[in-house]
Amino acid sequence: MPATLDSILAVTRERVAALKAEARTLERRAAGREPMPFARALGGTMVGVIAEVKRRSPSAGAIALGLDPAAHARAYAAGGAVAVSVLTDGPHFGGSLEDLEQVAAAVTIPVLRKDFILDELQLLEARGAGASAVLLIVRALTPERLRHLARAARDLALGTLVEAHTAEELDRALSVEPTAVGINSRDLSTFLVDLGAAEALVPLVPARIPTIAESGIENRADVERFARAGTDLVLVGSSVARADDTAASVRALCGVPRTKGARA
Repeated sequence: MPATLDSILAVTRERVAALKAEARTLERRAAGREPMPFARALGGTMVGVIAEVKRRSPSAGAIALGLDPAAHARAYAAGGAVAVSVLTDGPHFGGSLEDLEQVAAAVTIPVLRKDFILDELQLLEARGAGASAVLLIVRALTPERLRHLARAARDLALGTLVEAHTAEELDRALSVEPTAVGINSRDLSTFLVDLGAAEALVPLVPARIPTIAESGIENRADVERFARAGTDLVLVGSSVARADDTAASVRALCGVPRTKGARA
């Protein structure tokens, strides 16, 4: 059966339950790391590129099954990426916490843990593995849980990329004082991508909050399209992860000027 958001979250809850026995260890590891500020990736006059370490996905299938996370991350940085996103979900994306640790050790730019974060223990995992920030998905969390996790992440000095797909989700994302807002072109209920729907949401984000366009961005024309809408950064996964020349694929997306005029 194809994966759904509900089935992915069910598997994630099982993983979280298994972490409870490791709580003390996770706390010690987290205490031993000082996260690099995610804000370092968010400024500038050009649309920043966050490049993703991504082996596969429920929608695309195999993307780059044999990739070396550290080598890919170094190539991303050499190509001009301002941060690296690491998918750490194993069952559906082929990632792992070890991938995150290897990437954090390999680069000197911020690293985002991209996963289905449901519990504070995953925040401790992220900090202990060297993450600068975590992804929080509005659709995956109740309003109360979203507020709690955003506050817990701040207490751990982790940045929060809070992801929305609709105007109602965007309102919830903005209410938790995110480090950055992610506008996802992919509907997590159907896994279909609609760049136009995401493009229409970007101007609704206040200009003071960095906005990151996610999913479906394949080429420079896509980056330019979102730049015109007022996007500050783009998060790009499949197109750079599968590229033969990883650094060049990122470099081709860089250097697009930001245009704040489209946003409130």
